[in-house]
Amino acid sequence: MKKIMAVLCGLLACLSMASAAKKSNKFVLGLDDSFPPMGYRDADNSIVGYDIDLAKEVTKRLGLELVCQPIDWSAKEMELKTGKIDCIWNGFTMTDERQKKMAFTAPYLENAQVVVVRADSGYKTLTDLKGKKIGVQAGSSAQDAMDAATEFKASLKEVVEFQENVTALNDLEIKSIDGVVMDLIVANYSIQQGKKDFVVLEETLSPEKYGIAFSKKNKKLRDSVQKTLEDMAKDGTLAEITVKWFGTDISKIGK
Repeated sequence: MKKIMAVLCGLLACLSMASAAKKSNKFVLGLDDSFPPMGYRDADNSIVGYDIDLAKEVTKRLGLELVCQPIDWSAKEMELKTGKIDCIWNGFTMTDERQKKMAFTAPYLENAQVVVVRADSGYKTLTDLKGKKIGVQAGSSAQDAMDAATEFKASLKEVVEFQENVTALNDLEIKSIDGVVMDLIVANYSIQQGKKDFVVLEETLSPEKYGIAFSKKNKKLRDSVQKTLEDMAKDGTLAEITVKWFGTDISKIGK
């Protein structure tokens, strides 16, 4: 009985925190809807993904209506600042600069920025890409990582910007570019699901962590989402969703 009461009290506390932080019953999640497996459109044009499944469970427990809002990824911070979205929840990399501007949850996945190349290219290291054309998503953490890797970027013939990784990988397949800098988690998933003849270079540009970003004016909602994720980790729901998408529990909440 005590355990049941404790669970009920925790749920009521989360509901109270969420309602205090929200002026409406909608929870508007901003995302790039071409970013598998985190958030993307399936064959029926529905938005699905790992982050979407997490958000559905979180909002259900908080009594909020989830609204998945595709945004221009290069304008994501402005969308959050102006209140058009409540959060950025889409494999969003936590950087020092971003944490100065936004209120993040604790990291829930670890990641790295890597280079994807064709398996028959013969490229093994970043040095092998000297004088080559490399694609990257505009406004992404991959682009930030490339900008920070000054020697690597300077060695390239050209950096080609794309609106999303899907188009970049298509260009890689038809040999319009020689590689794509992108998230390791997304790269592995895209190669596996698309059955593309690509490989990921072992040498990475930077290690990273994924977090959920809120406006600094909306920390109460951030806290309620964080608490709910921790509850999901404790009762096994977080692991269940993670295994569904990645085959193993690579989540970091509560570990």
